[in-house]
Amino acid sequence: MDSKNKKASKAQSKGSFADDFKRRLKETKATRWVRFGVVALIWVLFSLWVGAWWLWPVLILLFDIYITHYIPFTWWKSSKNPVVKTLMSWVDAIVYALILVYFVFSFLGQNYQIPSSSLEKTLLTGDYLFVNKTVYGPRVPITPIHFPLVHNTWPIVGGNSYSESITNSYHRLKGLRSVEQGDIVVFNFPAGDTVMTKAQNPDYYQLVAAYGYDNVNRDRAKFGEKIWRPVDRRENYVKRVVGLPGQRLKIVDGQIYIDGTAQPMPENVQFNYYFQSLTGPISDAKWEKLGVALDDRIRLGLNGTDPEALRFNGFRVDDNGNVPPIYRSPLTAAMVAELRRDPGIGNIMLEPAEGDPLMLYPFGISQRDGWTRANYGGNDGILIPKKGLTVPMTEDNWMLYERPIRVYENHPSAEWRDGHVYIDGKIADEYTFAMDYYFMMGDNRDNSLDSRYWGFVPEDHVIGTPWRVLISFDKDKGIFEGGIRWNRIFKDANPDKEAFALQSAQ
Repeated sequence: MDSKNKKASKAQSKGSFADDFKRRLKETKATRWVRFGVVALIWVLFSLWVGAWWLWPVLILLFDIYITHYIPFTWWKSSKNPVVKTLMSWVDAIVYALILVYFVFSFLGQNYQIPSSSLEKTLLTGDYLFVNKTVYGPRVPITPIHFPLVHNTWPIVGGNSYSESITNSYHRLKGLRSVEQGDIVVFNFPAGDTVMTKAQNPDYYQLVAAYGYDNVNRDRAKFGEKIWRPVDRRENYVKRVVGLPGQRLKIVDGQIYIDGTAQPMPENVQFNYYFQSLTGPISDAKWEKLGVALDDRIRLGLNGTDPEALRFNGFRVDDNGNVPPIYRSPLTAAMVAELRRDPGIGNIMLEPAEGDPLMLYPFGISQRDGWTRANYGGNDGILIPKKGLTVPMTEDNWMLYERPIRVYENHPSAEWRDGHVYIDGKIADEYTFAMDYYFMMGDNRDNSLDSRYWGFVPEDHVIGTPWRVLISFDKDKGIFEGGIRWNRIFKDANPDKEAFALQSAQ
């Protein structure tokens, strides 16, 4: 074909495309133009909210899906095979649903289950919560390629349910307000960056402190493989904010002090107590009335216990050496008051905080100064890091802030050497924090693995705040035996927040 014919053919081809394009526009129903306009507007607003102009080219794809149909996404609709049409209609619906779930879960909110008792009686094991991500501003996914219905591991088959081939730096969209004192917050577990696949509770750092680095990392049969997880794929935790950035926190006899001021105790806060039933074992009905979960009805084994030690602590020992049952359970102040009114209950004693099998954060200072979960932070308390706050790099400050500096703010080579802190290979006499941090605790104070054990929660780990309890299941009961807690459906997930708001206003 000569050049003249080639040019003519090319011009004819261009004309054919233009004619076809115009035809497709004319044949598009008004309803589809409206649908495209709505979807395009939502996408543009979303792109502006995220601050990602590079998302705008997706409008071309949306235009083709709704208007021109050059890409045959719906080829299966013209298939004469009924099996293909049925199968692909399901695939089409599932793909759309997963895309919608991905965006809703990533930027608006999602449901979370309460797996443990660390926040009882505020939130109960078996509560399903709707967690609002817009309050603090949704965090742009750090690992955007992930399956939306699985957090980090595929069920049954195992393995990561996400890919790190594409990652984003931390960025949070504008929210309604900042984190406040007394908020209940869902966040990624800070100490969950390193995980032993066969021993995830206690966390890796507690395991190393208890068994030694070499033992944990070499004993694959006992501890499994060591894996690393990105920030937004670490396990989800839920606790109450008791300390904000820049505040100084300490705990004295279980009472939290912020900048020297005692903080309000949530109405539902619990501590472990020993108490004695003088009339024999406590019945299930009595436990139910008291509100103690099955796992918390712990009767102490007293074989070999010195009777005089029991008497010294106020417990009754009969003349024949018989000891009425002694229990240990987490109790609220109201539950303690109810037990004190019961003539069948003898001595009620707060469980001593000493003898905790786990180490307190930071390990070096807590061991040296004898901190406990009930007396924490020493005389002056600990200063919670705040963005822009500069602290001198003393040895104690290094022990307190080593993990935020090395891990959360990405200075992995930072170290204490020869009486100095070295950051990025240079001596650092002081350090300025790049992020805000929070101190989190559970309301079930003596049964909560919280900031006392693993330290501060960086702002990039914060997910959102629970809004309502969607539904609640009692794991100790069957569905038809009161297993659904109907009185908790749509219950406020943080009824004690008002007390903290009043404290802040004073």
